[in-house]
Amino acid sequence: MSFARALRAVGGVVVTGALLFGTAPLASADEHRDAQWPLESFAAEQVWKQSTGKGVTVAVIDDAVKGDHPDLRGNVLPGKDFVKGGTADHESISDHGTSMAAIIAGHGHGAGGSDGVKGLAPDAKILPLAVPEMGDINSLGEAVRYAADHGASVINLSLHPPYISESVQRSLAYAAQKDVLLVAGAGNDGKNELGPLAAAPGVITVGAVDQAGKVWQKSNYGKGLLLTAPGVHIRSAAATEPYQQASGTSDATAYVSATAALLRSKFPDLTAGQIANRLVKTAGMAPSLEGTQLPDPHYGYGFIRPLGALTRNIPAGSKNGPLKAPEAQPSAGPDGANAAGGGNQQAGDNKGSGMSVGAVVGVAAGVLIVVVIIVVVVVSRQKSRRNGPPPGGPGGWGGPGGPGGAPYPPNAYQQQAGPPGAYPSYPPQQPPPPQ
Repeated sequence: MSFARALRAVGGVVVTGALLFGTAPLASADEHRDAQWPLESFAAEQVWKQSTGKGVTVAVIDDAVKGDHPDLRGNVLPGKDFVKGGTADHESISDHGTSMAAIIAGHGHGAGGSDGVKGLAPDAKILPLAVPEMGDINSLGEAVRYAADHGASVINLSLHPPYISESVQRSLAYAAQKDVLLVAGAGNDGKNELGPLAAAPGVITVGAVDQAGKVWQKSNYGKGLLLTAPGVHIRSAAATEPYQQASGTSDATAYVSATAALLRSKFPDLTAGQIANRLVKTAGMAPSLEGTQLPDPHYGYGFIRPLGALTRNIPAGSKNGPLKAPEAQPSAGPDGANAAGGGNQQAGDNKGSGMSVGAVVGVAAGVLIVVVIIVVVVVSRQKSRRNGPPPGGPGGWGGPGGPGGAPYPPNAYQQQAGPPGAYPSYPPQQPPPPQ
């Protein structure tokens, strides 16, 4: 079973096309930098006058990262390898994690960093967390929790697992509770299907668009897609070779994570939901698509515009912004703490460990009622045994309400669970059969 990590198609296509996101020039004589059309489209030089992501850590849950790549050296923390153990900053076999890290926080090399590739948040730090390509999906949950506990304020999830476990759900809720912004790719199947990770509450789901702002034909779509970002013909760094070019929602996800890092650096007092609010309120659509009713299943609220998100006067809005708050997760996590918040989830100002007076009175009343009911039932049964029909008659094993009589209400236990839609709907928790 694969995580379907590679939400991108690697290729060597020359980048061409009109730049409809923006037109500000980006001075560079390096072919790899010139191929980074999103930087020019975003007016990156102007963006970096507002923020470079300094002071922000972005966790990249993916393959391990080649931390000594010339365009990444110094920006990659040791991290943790959940596959082999040890750190996750010495990758030399798999390219995907290194590419995501470079899109987010590459700084180029050479004089003034003018050569090689540059990330949109070149002063952000990358926390690499390597998870298995094949195997225990709960490592994903462990990595999310690790990121939330080790300084990451943004988590990049360029992954598309076919299912997520309860422990992963709890970890996502835990990270959201700790005000970490979660960003995940929609997937590269061209289907009306976002997948369980991308559709999880609290996650920004990202689709891919090309230079013209048109949705990439292989980008998954559906209700819940929030934003789109550049994901076609993306030049980035690699671990097995210096550079590569690819297309996919992975790359688009990394650009949203980078923009979130810029915003978290400039607006440190905003919550994760309020950062998402700035992204949504400043998103745009290609001229030919203006007037589209939003959110659109293919575009969400449109493609990100980092400069506008950094400079426009946008009210902070509510704590959660456009993000759906994760449901409470009462089960204990790996560390024994409540997964959703790591502590008590009592309402109001009652933060003590004891029960309130009202609760005690309520419990006492409930116990008294139960005792009364038991007494009444016992007395009634004694009278029935003396005066009623023998077993097998009405009320007995052959009568209504018992075997052989009228059926019990169908799905009685399901009816107690609440109305449809009251609880989050996730795929089956058991892993699918091996492919």
